[in-house]
Amino acid sequence: MKIGNVELKNKVFLSPMAGVTDLPFRLICKEQNCGLLYTEMINAKALCYDDENTKKMLKIEEKEHPVAVQIFGSDPDFMGRAAEIMNDYSNEILDINMGCPAPKVIKNGDGSALMKNPKLVEQVLTSVVKNSKKPVTVKIRKGWDDENINAIEIAKIAEYCGISALAIHGRTREQYYSGKADWDIISQIKNNISIPVIGNGDVFEVEDAINMLDKTHCDAIMIGRGAQGNPWIFKRINHYMQTGEILPEATVEEKMNTAIKHLKLAVKEHGEYVAVREMRKHIAWYLKGLRHSAKVRDEINKIESCEEVIDKLNSYMQHSLTLE
Repeated sequence: MKIGNVELKNKVFLSPMAGVTDLPFRLICKEQNCGLLYTEMINAKALCYDDENTKKMLKIEEKEHPVAVQIFGSDPDFMGRAAEIMNDYSNEILDINMGCPAPKVIKNGDGSALMKNPKLVEQVLTSVVKNSKKPVTVKIRKGWDDENINAIEIAKIAEYCGISALAIHGRTREQYYSGKADWDIISQIKNNISIPVIGNGDVFEVEDAINMLDKTHCDAIMIGRGAQGNPWIFKRINHYMQTGEILPEATVEEKMNTAIKHLKLAVKEHGEYVAVREMRKHIAWYLKGLRHSAKVRDEINKIESCEEVIDKLNSYMQHSLTLE
């Protein structure tokens, strides 16, 4: 498929997730044939003020491409300036966050709170499209709450403003990640606009992806929580689309070796102190559902050295292999 002038090899994408989709995790997902990687969300104002930590989040490696950088904010001027700054970076696509439900984001009118003000949405999107030399996409939710479902209205505004593709998470802001994602809203948006529509929400298995495509006729799938500790989901969905065969799930050995590789990439990128702590949640996801893994997870949460974590994962793997 294409987004603007960007050719994509497949239609299974990694969703932007704060605190998750940093460079090391993106590289792991890319190895598993992810079609489009999204960065963590970048604060447009911080970008305009040349914030060092923000610039670090924008590091993209050659082997990652194509990459979408996601920015957030609700001030049309700052968002436009941020788009202009991003013209000098190597990402192929610029994405606008209008889906984040986090209190610290919505209290400033950003993220999913922006959907409550369609007039401002139009101003923000117009400013970003005008200042970006790259295709601009947007990620939205179903609406603010059950009384304020306006995803179709926002989607039409996005198309009118020159947005190249739209991702929709089938939950309201009020739902956060609870309940079930409403895939009907994805179909409705697909029927109301002509730009590519990317479906998001509750894709945890290969079958979920196929059902979403069949039910909504969306152009691509975006996977968030379903990829946490499970980057193989991209490879498995793509394999099914090409062959009709469902590959087996990753083995304990594959999971532990990938967790170790992920940790080493994180240490290289963030330094040992930060990486070991940041990786605790990822390792918990890699271990999820495995036999006797609660104890090793609790032990890893207390370890501060990279080598000790690797030893612990290796010994768990060896123990698991002897049980088979």
